Amino acid sequence: MQPDPVVLAHPSGARAELHLHGAHVTRWTGPGGEELLFLSERSRWEPGVPIRGGVPVIFPQFAEQGPLPKHGFARTAQWELAATGTVGGAATALLRLADDPATRELWPHPFRAELAVVLDEALGITLRVANSGSEPLSFTAALHTYLRVADVREVALEGLAGVRYRDKLQGGAERVEEREVVTVAGETDRVYAGAPDRLRVHDRAVGRTLVLEKDGFPDAVVWNPWAEGAGALPDLGDDEYLRMLCVEPGAVTEPVRLAPGEEWSGTQRLRGESGD
Repeated sequence: MQPDPVVLAHPSGARAELHLHGAHVTRWTGPGGEELLFLSERSRWEPGVPIRGGVPVIFPQFAEQGPLPKHGFARTAQWELAATGTVGGAATALLRLADDPATRELWPHPFRAELAVVLDEALGITLRVANSGSEPLSFTAALHTYLRVADVREVALEGLAGVRYRDKLQGGAERVEEREVVTVAGETDRVYAGAPDRLRVHDRAVGRTLVLEKDGFPDAVVWNPWAEGAGALPDLGDDEYLRMLCVEPGAVTEPVRLAPGEEWSGTQRLRGESGD
């Protein structure tokens, strides 16, 4: 059963919903009421299980790049709601997570993490991590953003031309993106290293464009499981892959390293672009 979310609303008509389970933004509707994040109808709302869709928080390990469970533990942890309010006209929420015996059993580092969500006509999400221990620590992280699209085969992603990427489906082979416009016609799982801080996603089937702006996250991940991959995921419907594209800001290719007392932050801002 889906628990009651924390709801943010803006006078423009934009709304967002987030859950303490995983500090997970599950819905974002624009001022016109359009759903802009994908959320699987088969998501399992169970303790210890990640939600399929929205914006999962990936920390302290991206994918299988280390000894932890895939994508780390933040997306299945129970976060604390520290505050909600209004800042400069925007609706805001702040969630917190700190190390405890369960996290230290998996990852033996004291830390503090915060997720700040800011909603106006756009959706801003900032992940902050502080090293609260006495030894250095390192981690990888991402905001695993599932964008809702009408038909992923009609989506055009701009901004990655000339960027070097690692292709998981080709055994991690490194290549340079030669296309001015990236399209998806099959299973895709790529990490673009040093990606530009501004990307544009054209949902051509409905004539909508989203702009993704990032700061502090050096990389960008593009993922879609396609039909065979979707069939292997029990919390994703067989045809739901057609209605989603993950475009994720991340610190993936090189770990973030923090000395005792140091902090890091990465921000993503999503907004609609008029005139398309």
